[in-house]
Amino acid sequence: MLKLFGPLLDCIARTSIDLSPGRYGLVAACDGGLLEVTGLAAPIGALCRVAHGSAALTAEVIGFRNGRSLMMMLGDTVMLRPGARVRMEGRPGRLAVGDAFLGRAVDGEGKPIDGGPPLHAREFWPAGGIRTAALDRSPVRQPFDTGVRALNALTTFGVGQRIGIMAGSGVGKSVLLDMIATGAEAEIVVVGLIGERAREVSDFVERHMTGAKRARTAVVAVPADHAPNLRLRGALLATSLAEYFRSQGRQVLLIMDSLTRVAHAAREIALLLGEPGAARGYPPSALATITKLVERAGNSAASQGAITGIYTVLADGDNQDDPVVDTARSILDGHVVLSRDLAQRGQYPAIDVAASLSRVMSDIVTPEHNRLAREFRALSAGYEANRDLVLMGAYRHGADPGVDRAIAMHDALSAFVAQPAGSMVSLAASVQALTALLTDEG
Repeated sequence: MLKLFGPLLDCIARTSIDLSPGRYGLVAACDGGLLEVTGLAAPIGALCRVAHGSAALTAEVIGFRNGRSLMMMLGDTVMLRPGARVRMEGRPGRLAVGDAFLGRAVDGEGKPIDGGPPLHAREFWPAGGIRTAALDRSPVRQPFDTGVRALNALTTFGVGQRIGIMAGSGVGKSVLLDMIATGAEAEIVVVGLIGERAREVSDFVERHMTGAKRARTAVVAVPADHAPNLRLRGALLATSLAEYFRSQGRQVLLIMDSLTRVAHAAREIALLLGEPGAARGYPPSALATITKLVERAGNSAASQGAITGIYTVLADGDNQDDPVVDTARSILDGHVVLSRDLAQRGQYPAIDVAASLSRVMSDIVTPEHNRLAREFRALSAGYEANRDLVLMGAYRHGADPGVDRAIAMHDALSAFVAQPAGSMVSLAASVQALTALLTDEG
């Protein structure tokens, strides 16, 4: 019993008592989830409690207008009444972080969803991160082992790199992320499941929060049916946790699924505040949210820690020129494109090698490895460019030696990219397999 209440009593002992008069405001209006509160000058980002009988609802300040604070509920507005009292709580603009989150699954407010006891974190981190100068970021110089053969050999990741996994719905982004989370080497793994299906959340927690991996993994999950500001807070909490562990000099793997759902949440909030849609309905602030979130990952020269960020990006309608996809591709250090055509042919993971790119690969691998990866990419692109001609029988053997070799090696190339979901291939083994494949056939 003492072990159960010990952390709570310790937290109470460290908490200072606020004896200042309590301030509260009143709900004056509610329109589509947007609350207008009078008499409470709360800063943007602050959490507030709205009196609701014996219970209380939670709202977040997202703006102010004409002397009124604009708030958005973190839950439903059912049974909310005019004139309800609103009180500010917590630390505005700061999120609880710490080792207490390791081995736990929490929601966007930092509350446990795994059935465990409440968390009593003593550290706090700015929700928007701590901005550093560009030269305070160390360059990417060490390779990062993902456990996936095609990624290790053909689009080698680096420690501190930001990578996007881009594809339409149902092509295998979450499965590939699951493989990386299983096989990657990192001291700390922070997973943000933002706007995904609740079933995927429970499946992920069941697979990865067991055994030795549990002690180094923290999961922040906010399913799709939650309020947009709660989804956005979940992404900020996951990134803040990764920044906190990086400040301690640790090597952190940050997995965000998905960046598009974060942009959708930011879009809903911006439109609610009256910001006009610009790029296909996305207000400028929604796309800026992606940039700010991604830029917080990377290496730290001060602490020698690193955040390797892997973000999934949903291409609506398989459109690779979607505003979110285009914005993410321009700010990330590389991207992995999953092809629906390859998935329909039964290749998993359905990585489009020719369209995928790691911008730091040439800096972290040997020249020979880089040459072999380019050769593999050329063979794969050569076959795909002439695939229709080959299937129709219109291609004449001997017309192009490069295409002839690509056709002869097509099955071997596809087998190299394919990998069962439960298997892991190290970086060294991936490079060795690539060398053997192209050397033997060369």
